[in-house]
Amino acid sequence: MSSCPDEVKDLKVSPVGEPSEDIGVANSSDLKPGEEAYEVFKRGDGQVDFRTVSWIRASAIFLKMLFATGILSIPSVMYDLGAFPGAVNLVGWCALNAYGAIVLGNFRTLYPQCHSVADMAQLTGGAIFRELVGFMFIATYVITAASGIIGVSAAFNALSLHATCTVWFSLISTVIIAACASVRKFSHIGWLTWVGFFSILTAVLIVVIGVTTRDRPAIAPQTGPYTLGYRAIGHPTFAAGITASATIFVSSAATSAFLPVISEMRKPKDYPKAVYLCLSFVTASYLAFSLVIYRWCGQWIASPALGSAGTTLKRVAYGIALPGLIVSGSLYIHVAAKYLFVRILRHSKHLQANTPIHWGTWLGCTVGMAAIAFILACAIPIFTYVLALVGSLCFAPLAISFPGWLWIYSHGHYWGAEVGWTRRLVYGLHVLMIGLGVFMMVGGTYGVIVQIMQAYSSGEVDGVFSCADNSGSV
Repeated sequence: MSSCPDEVKDLKVSPVGEPSEDIGVANSSDLKPGEEAYEVFKRGDGQVDFRTVSWIRASAIFLKMLFATGILSIPSVMYDLGAFPGAVNLVGWCALNAYGAIVLGNFRTLYPQCHSVADMAQLTGGAIFRELVGFMFIATYVITAASGIIGVSAAFNALSLHATCTVWFSLISTVIIAACASVRKFSHIGWLTWVGFFSILTAVLIVVIGVTTRDRPAIAPQTGPYTLGYRAIGHPTFAAGITASATIFVSSAATSAFLPVISEMRKPKDYPKAVYLCLSFVTASYLAFSLVIYRWCGQWIASPALGSAGTTLKRVAYGIALPGLIVSGSLYIHVAAKYLFVRILRHSKHLQANTPIHWGTWLGCTVGMAAIAFILACAIPIFTYVLALVGSLCFAPLAISFPGWLWIYSHGHYWGAEVGWTRRLVYGLHVLMIGLGVFMMVGGTYGVIVQIMQAYSSGEVDGVFSCADNSGSV
């Protein structure tokens, strides 16, 4: 979305609200370059300075939010779609999610007091819309954090050869993730994101190299004939296809989590650079790694994918990836907790003061979100299905429909009797974005539920709070 003067003057704006409101909406005509009066986190004496994140560190945070879950889940769904449709899905979803992230950032530039998508929802649709989007935002990242808990528990199972019940490993994982998520500022998490990112990257490279050195996939029958299952074009059922597409979509769909990071950036105007750097790397790495693993493993891909190169390399890969898996879960809990924290303490002196109320609220938010994520992780203990569920039910409206709606809200002048066909076409495409998000939400959720029910009926999942190994080690 452009912010040039001829468009800004036509934007729908509201007067600045009273301090008691959750947000005060700045009139865009009153804002000047560098204006910071409406930022959520202020700078001043006696206040904790949250705005210390550089754009490079912001890009690292974005990378870590996306990279671990995607690179561990995409290879296992390539079989359903086939290599070519899978690659097209991957590039298409990454491009669309990158565009949605830019739309969110541009809208926040016009309304800098918007700390989250819920604030934007209040601005564009009122209080009820805010509550709906806010609930969806929390649910999104708590469910995604559950996938992080599953990943960490799988690592513990792989490293210990399933030494104890998976529920205990999930509980230990939750405690570690909650502790890391309780770090208060994104800038302080920044160095953890670099460690986490490179640990996941190294682990994936080990697996990619490992699968290419084997005569046959590690989880395929090791004697006798077998079918690799590599297909250029797959022929999945609707449920399997939409679930696979949703899994690929969710791998780059956490763009709504970028907004709270903008509020802690030193220069929020540098946000687009962080997005472009992050999504360019994510798209290229997803494409390369997933296609190589699928080419050599075919249908015999573990979920998560780190288990695809054999027991020894799996343990090595999980050991190296463990910090990255922990950081991923921590970021998701942190994002959900930070939304609640700001929502509770906004316009209060406790928001940026080291008071007992400040710390009690913050720790209560992180522990509460982690506890819910633990329950979800034990209820749906299949990594891919958890991601597909959150992708369909939550990420689809937040990452596709909502950016489309924000663009339409701020570009009403693109539709009218005196508007050319080019602008009408662009307007129509954003209406289609809203429709696409609704389709993915309804169709994807249906597909995932069908797949989960089949997994339970076939015995692929023992049941809720199961002690069974989730790493394929025993």
